[in-house]
Amino acid sequence: MDINIGIIIGAALADSINPCVFGVLIFLLAFMTKVFKTPAKMLFGGLFYALVVYATYLAIGFGILKFLQTAISPSFSSMIYMIAAGIAIIAGILEIKDYFWYGRGFTLQMIPGASERIKTYAAYIERLERVHPSLSILMIGALGIFVVLVELPCTGAPYFAILGLLHKGAYASAVPYLLLYNFVFILPLFVIIAIAYFGTASDRLETWRQDNKGIMRLGVGIFLIALGSYMIYSLGSF
Repeated sequence: MDINIGIIIGAALADSINPCVFGVLIFLLAFMTKVFKTPAKMLFGGLFYALVVYATYLAIGFGILKFLQTAISPSFSSMIYMIAAGIAIIAGILEIKDYFWYGRGFTLQMIPGASERIKTYAAYIERLERVHPSLSILMIGALGIFVVLVELPCTGAPYFAILGLLHKGAYASAVPYLLLYNFVFILPLFVIIAIAYFGTASDRLETWRQDNKGIMRLGVGIFLIALGSYMIYSLGSF
């Protein structure tokens, strides 16, 4: 089937506005503002973190896509496509559930214990900043890789659905779509970093996130159900 650019952009935006992503970034910005002292270094650390997230998420996408195209028999392409559609719909239902009953029952969230581990690593980076400032920036990058991995259960449904759409075509033809997807995915990170850099306190950003996390979940859920339904409807074009 033909890939619609609007679907790629919409899925990336749905992925990027997940409260999981916002929550971790706001915490890290508050941490970097405290540790790095100057706005310029906070900005550099935030941008470096976002770029590491981009590269890591992109590498995961390329890896999954390569696996689907080389390790899965072409005769199972439709099954993979249906599985991706089903994951999108189920994830969408869970996201909408959280709009009405946030956090009750099964919910899409980071790997258990990940938030405490992130805080532990942040404390280590704070100690490292006092001794080896240059290494602390590198550790911010390492933390970005860790965050992407532990957030996948919370954020991965739109990405996997897009990979399900892309896996039928040639690998090379999927590259620009994945580059675009991941660029759109990190755009809200740049926005939040800029807001923090120009003086908005992290606690105000966190208050905004808490006030709007339900509506963010609702928007993501509606999009995921629409995307999964579209994938099932378009199965005949394979």
